[in-house]
Amino acid sequence: MKVLSHSELEEPKQVHPFRQTLSAYINLMKPHVTVLLLGTTVAAMAIAGRGLPNLGLVLATLLGGAMAAGSANAINCYIDRDIDQIMGRTQRRSLPSGRVQPVPALIFGIGLGVVSFIVLGVFVNLLSACLAMGAILFYVFVYTMGLKRNSAQNIVIGGAAGSVPVLVGWAAVTNNISLPAIWLFAIIFYWTPPHFWALSLLIKKDYEKANVPMLPVVLGEPETRRQIFFYSLLLFAVTMMLFVMHTMSYLYLAGAVILGGILIYMSIRLLTDRSKNWARTIFWYSNCYLAAIFALMVVDRILF
Repeated sequence: MKVLSHSELEEPKQVHPFRQTLSAYINLMKPHVTVLLLGTTVAAMAIAGRGLPNLGLVLATLLGGAMAAGSANAINCYIDRDIDQIMGRTQRRSLPSGRVQPVPALIFGIGLGVVSFIVLGVFVNLLSACLAMGAILFYVFVYTMGLKRNSAQNIVIGGAAGSVPVLVGWAAVTNNISLPAIWLFAIIFYWTPPHFWALSLLIKKDYEKANVPMLPVVLGEPETRRQIFFYSLLLFAVTMMLFVMHTMSYLYLAGAVILGGILIYMSIRLLTDRSKNWARTIFWYSNCYLAAIFALMVVDRILF
């Protein structure tokens, strides 16, 4: 007769229904994406103010920004629930897995957007609120509904939505949008294609199954590798402009050259690599690159 171990005798842990529901709705907001956007928002605030502004303004901006990003992502999940069910990478999301029903998910997304506008408008300023709302509308109507399923340039143009948080952060501190803020926007805009095309090389079959016209599906992997290299060069050039404009010092220049040079080197290796190794490396490094270059800008502006 088998003797049951202590672990086998233990009853399975029960997760409270409220915690399950809360976790499912947080998942709709794509928190792993939102964190990176909020990081660039705070960095833009520090760059604009040459140091962090008062804690209340930072918290209000982050709260409004988190809800704005969560709104766009939740509505995106509602619209894309059919293809999310097909793609292996997204099948475990709240809607495809049945943890949240479609209509409540849509209401949740819209509600987040409305509250985000109120929080930013009341506790920050109207400009930051309008910018955040514009990003939501652009992401939902231009990218998700207009481009994602119809154009291989979906990521290029759609990347503008993910670039807006730096403008929100800048506007929160200055209540205006000046030329340096536009260059911060441009850095994220040109960073987006290499980052997401590297991912698309890794999950090309998913996009094929879902009939999403990502660049590797439409123009093939060799052209995608060339475009990653081309946009890495463009990104490098854009990052140099902050030094050329005397917004940043030689400290930033040295760091930007090193960080950008590494990305260009990786994209060159990707040109001749037939495996997925360099695509995976670029996808990982590009996340680190964005965090590092914005951290570098913050340090530069505080010290010089």
